[in-house]
Amino acid sequence: MVLVGFVLATTGVIARRVFGVQQQREIRKLQQKRNALEADRVRLETAIRDASSRTRLQPIAEQRLNMHIPTPDQQVLLPRAAATSHRTAHDSL
Repeated sequence: MVLVGFVLATTGVIARRVFGVQQQREIRKLQQKRNALEADRVRLETAIRDASSRTRLQPIAEQRLNMHIPTPDQQVLLPRAAATSHRTAHDSL
């Protein structure tokens, strides 16, 4: 009887260890996948930052949209409109 109990106990311990090893492998795979996804995210963020930079967009805007950076004599600076301080009847609703 003691021998049967010992065999059952050791079988349980071995099964638990096998399950633990399998779980550790799965965790390691998920960590590797997470690291790969984080590296991909960083790569994509860098690509987005590079693609949306002024040095990249300026030639595209000049070629496709026929746009250019205005010279100082082409710029017109408009003064801001004075803000009114009185309230209208609609503001109190």
